[in-house]
Amino acid sequence: MEKKKVALPLVCHGHSRPVVDLFYSPITPDGYFLISASKDSTPMLRNGETGDWIGTFEGHKGAVWSSCLDTNALRVASASADFSAKLWDALTGDELHSFEHKHIVRACAFSEDTHHLLTGGVEKILRIFDLNRLDAAPREVDNSPGSIRTVAWLHSDQTILSSCSDTSGVRFWDLRSGKIVQTLETKSPVTSAEVSQDGRYITTADGSTVKFWDSNHFELVKSYDMPCNVESASLEPKHGNKFIAGGEDMWVHVFDFHTGKELGCNKGHHGPIHCVRFAPGGESYASGSEDGTIRIWLTSPVSREESDAVPGNAPNPKVKAVADEVTRKIKSSLHIGTA
Repeated sequence: MEKKKVALPLVCHGHSRPVVDLFYSPITPDGYFLISASKDSTPMLRNGETGDWIGTFEGHKGAVWSSCLDTNALRVASASADFSAKLWDALTGDELHSFEHKHIVRACAFSEDTHHLLTGGVEKILRIFDLNRLDAAPREVDNSPGSIRTVAWLHSDQTILSSCSDTSGVRFWDLRSGKIVQTLETKSPVTSAEVSQDGRYITTADGSTVKFWDSNHFELVKSYDMPCNVESASLEPKHGNKFIAGGEDMWVHVFDFHTGKELGCNKGHHGPIHCVRFAPGGESYASGSEDGTIRIWLTSPVSREESDAVPGNAPNPKVKAVADEVTRKIKSSLHIGTA
């Protein structure tokens, strides 16, 4: 009988509506952090390793579609259906500024140098706000062919990318000219676009396909068909040897980057998965779902081949070590979700 590892996630409660976006900060002197966006209008900040709730940012009057942390994890940005993007102090929870828009804001991203905030949404306009001059009018790039779904910076803040909710492909804009310099072609609208930690790859999810692109030459590197429609995908940041994807079947799938072989499947959510992201060190990853929960999974328990090699009913020491670690974290994190 085939033996499979059982992944025991840390379950983070607290949101009262679906979790639609997750973002990990880089590793800082104080560790790393996880910010979540939800339709309940309140982004939540957590310890990225344990899932411990740190704080809730209150002030939006509509669903929050996107949230992110700056490079130093000192500020938070959020994009909302209340026609605004907000800037927050990550240490105190105070609202620092509200950037007003004329329609729903779906996406936001800090520049790598932390001096600018990029937003996009239903207006089909990319806006770049100067965070050193909060009251200054933003720079606007308004040639997007559709409602903007995702945004990101790359090439040392010289290029921005965006995808649309109702139009396929990913577009790259040169900030010096404000013009589209390249378009990556996809069959369906891209619901997730992630720039890898080393800046080498762009991971996209469109329909039932996950693609990996060379971010410098804009060439397709890998393309894999998924077992269902997936909304989000993320590449392991440390070794780049595996990736995760989640979508309508409510499971978090783990795949080999080089072959596309499925290495594991984590079950536990009770609704479609809207976002998956690897932690900055690659040792764990998080999933956010329609069921309102965030689940943090350890990377190590998902290889079926390791567990298949255990003869008979002999205990697998790696599984036990992982289980012991999860148990320890759960016991030490009993206040998760007491937001």
